[in-house]
Formats: sequence, C-alpha cells, structure tokens
Amino acid sequence: MSGAALALDAPKERAILSITGKIVEKNAGDKARFDMRMIEALPQHSFTTSTPWFDKPVKFTGPLLSDVLAAVKASGSQISAVAINDYKISIPMGDVGKYKVIVARQIDDKSIPVREKGPLFVVYPFDSAAELRTSTYYERSIWQLKALDVQ
Repeated sequence: MSGAALALDAPKERAILSITGKIVEKNAGDKARFDMRMIEALPQHSFTTSTPWFDKPVKFTGPLLSDVLAAVKASGSQISAVAINDYKISIPMGDVGKYKVIVARQIDDKSIPVREKGPLFVVYPFDSAAELRTSTYYERSIWQLKALDVQ
C-alpha cells in the first residue's frame, strides 16, 4: 500500500481524525492522528452511488477505509466510528474487506464542509450490491467522522 507509510508523520495541520484501540502505528501517545494532508496522501478512490441523503447519485472520493486502517496496522473485529456530534456506530471489520468503503473527503470533486456532512464521511458503495441498500448499511455511513476506535 504505497502512501500508507507517509500517513503517520505527525500532523502539520489541525488533526481531523484520531484512531485508537488495537493499532500498532501511533503518532500522538496512544493514538494515531491525521490531518487532511495525511488523508490526501493515502491512495485515493472514487465511486458514484445513490444515497438516501442526496437527490441524485453523487461521486465520493477519498481513501479506502482499509487503507486508513492499514496505515495504523489495525487489527480487531469491530470499529467504533464517532462523529463530531458524538453519534457513534459500530462497523464490522468484515465490511472493510468485503466492500470498498471510502472515507470520503470530497463529494462531486469538492471538499466537504462540516455543515454539509464533512470533512470526512464514511460511505459504502450502495449501488454495487443490493444488500447495501438497507438501513443497516446506511446507518454505518457516518458523516462528520472524527474518530475510529478499533476493537
């Protein structure tokens, strides 16, 4: 995973994502902190999908959740994802390998402001499989992501 090694330099700007729990690579005490440049340094992926939150299909761009977790050498069976407003949801680690879940930093090639679900938004490729178009997976697509705790 080229680019992942760059991800654990200390953040040079304001950190927007913290990862704790069962991780090996850390850059801030017991956690790994990422600023937007570090997120951008990871391999970027895009997909266009329909969602319940937008009137038409939109393009999401960002690193795969699997690449973010690989950058910190995460291991475990569950990921607790926390939003800026403290909304919390559990994402099974199995989803990370089975689906191309993105930690989106852009919607339709534009940065995502906080007031529009940003700056980071965990998104499943809903249009890629019928089983993803259910409330279970919609609930796991957490916007305004600020933290991941791997257990």
